Amino acid sequence: MDASLAVAATPTRDHDEENFPTASLLLAKPLRAKVMAFYRFVRVADDIGDSPDLAPEEKLRRLDAMDRALDDPGTAVPEAAAMHRAMGGAGVGVAEARLMLSAFRQDAVQHRYADWDDLVDYCRRSADPVGRMLLRLHGDGANGPANAAADALCTALQILNHLQDLVPDRKALDRIYLPESWMAIAGGEAAFFDPANGARRREVLDAALDRVEEQLDRAAILPRLLRSRRLAVQSAMTIGCGRRLLARLRRADPVLGRVALTKMDFAAALAEGLRLGPPDAPVVAARVSRTGSSFARGMAALKGGRRRALWGVYAFCRAVDDIADGAMPEAEKRRFLADWRRKLDAQDCVLSRELAWARAEYGVPLAECEAMIAGMETDSADRLRLETEADLDLYCRRVAGSVGAMSVRIFGAPEAEGFGLALGHTFQLTNILRDVDEDALRERVYIPRDLLAAAGIPDGPAQEIVAHPGFAAICERLGERARAGFAAAERDIRQYDPQALLPAAVMMWGYRRLLDRLLARGWQARGTRPRLTTGEKLRMAWMALGSGKARG
Repeated sequence: MDASLAVAATPTRDHDEENFPTASLLLAKPLRAKVMAFYRFVRVADDIGDSPDLAPEEKLRRLDAMDRALDDPGTAVPEAAAMHRAMGGAGVGVAEARLMLSAFRQDAVQHRYADWDDLVDYCRRSADPVGRMLLRLHGDGANGPANAAADALCTALQILNHLQDLVPDRKALDRIYLPESWMAIAGGEAAFFDPANGARRREVLDAALDRVEEQLDRAAILPRLLRSRRLAVQSAMTIGCGRRLLARLRRADPVLGRVALTKMDFAAALAEGLRLGPPDAPVVAARVSRTGSSFARGMAALKGGRRRALWGVYAFCRAVDDIADGAMPEAEKRRFLADWRRKLDAQDCVLSRELAWARAEYGVPLAECEAMIAGMETDSADRLRLETEADLDLYCRRVAGSVGAMSVRIFGAPEAEGFGLALGHTFQLTNILRDVDEDALRERVYIPRDLLAAAGIPDGPAQEIVAHPGFAAICERLGERARAGFAAAERDIRQYDPQALLPAAVMMWGYRRLLDRLLARGWQARGTRPRLTTGEKLRMAWMALGSGKARG
């Protein structure tokens, strides 16, 4: 072979050493040979882009030679020649490999990423073509929904690999795929990688993993869209591996040590794959159960479809709240929330499909979902201030009144919409009063400027506002508003079916105890954030289930 065409050496690893199955034994043998030929071509090209011993110019020269070889069945590049033979002149894999080569060229010259879109664009070229090639080989190349789900899966797996390899990539290649604007939230690159900065790094990693989980949720439907049972099982297994690695990365810090899947993880994912993965509802139920929230405890008063619908609403609310609270730049938050507005119609992931089911089954208004997103857009601000009490009321209406309005329909009491709106407002006032110090650390002040100004409190850093001597009196006034709200709710709930509104009564009982503690403590020396005791949580569970008449 001419020296000018010597583009690569032996691949650094084979398909069975990858994090996720590529050309597994699950695939039919003739197709597996084609996948292996494609894999070995792109593996060698990837190794060129990742080589620490080659100059960028030499990497580009070798990758250009591999690109030209894709159009030459008589090429002297062995990996390209093998791919031409395996594909039998059908041309499958050529466009996909060429797109991946563009990403490997980028690897040769680009070492940092500006924002999430920049990273996703890289994944679109470095990972998504693998899924598209597999679909084409199995006759699903024109299946639009399957292609979209496969793209989401490949992007998720690529980002998981990037997060898993943060330290080795930086050490060996001076390359970091986590966007610079995200690392800035933890104090910048050096601070992000500082082993002692675990708490701030954890916040950024969790926000990134939330984005990965959203991609896996988009991918979840893929096994049920495919013609090939074998490919469906492999895709379900791959999704299972992705979810397990994500869970491990949530529990461990990849900067402090290698985080990897175990043989047991692969075995469990295979068993799940043989069942084509879980349906949407159990995925959402498991996610809700992990939160341990008082809202989740109130759901125990429901069963069957009503519980499933409320899980769907809660999971949606939690997802957009996590975006607003996430350790990421404000512009990213607003983009992800805008994407959720689209998802309300597109229904392209586990959560959006379950929310759509709840809307169709129980008449949950789309406008209330949009109101929740609008409230989270308020929370997304890097520096949050509300001007007037009317603005505070509007905020409460959006982020909590919307939950009340949606919930009463699922409970089976749509006539109680006004009650649900008012109770949600009272819950949110309680949350705001409970969290004033925690919110101040995020530069959030929900007490309106007009009330602050009337008390002689100037605008400034949030922690100075909440520490002002006049701040406690405003909290006391709002605390009395919340007390009056609970009194009205306890009176008004009697107008409606008590069994239907049992979940609301359970949550109201818990929230009222939190407010009572806040009022008893006062706001001069706030100290520890009040929480429900274990006994109170058990009592809520007994209230929800003790009657034995859970509403289905």
